[in-house]
Amino acid sequence: MPSDSRRSITLRRDGFARFIATNARGNTLAFGEGVDGEFSPIDLLLAAIAGCTAMDVDYITNKRAEPTQFDVDMTSDKVRDEHGNHLTNMEITFHVRFPDGEAGDAAREMLPIAVQRSHDRLCTVSRTVELSTPITVEIA
Repeated sequence: MPSDSRRSITLRRDGFARFIATNARGNTLAFGEGVDGEFSPIDLLLAAIAGCTAMDVDYITNKRAEPTQFDVDMTSDKVRDEHGNHLTNMEITFHVRFPDGEAGDAAREMLPIAVQRSHDRLCTVSRTVELSTPITVEIA
């Protein structure tokens, strides 16, 4: 596997239940329990799934026309059951509009195809969640 396929982030504790994630490019993102307007880890997961599929759809449809509206909602229910805490009923809803005309028509025609392609094979984040990739945990 090529070395450029590896992805990583580093977390630094920034206070009780508050962390700063730093990616390999040096960008940072603060998050915590979700109080005081901050993103929680669940918010970040939902944003990652929605963002990944939205980017796929944008790449595909934007070749045809620039959208006049492009909003994506991602919802889920947090539950606690015999499997522990987890999310269920994950749903992404696209609210996308394109201008009138031939280019807009082409983009509208491609929209459901792009959404399906992202879901079925393109979005690395949602594919990883759906494939239930095991996570190894270590203490260094």
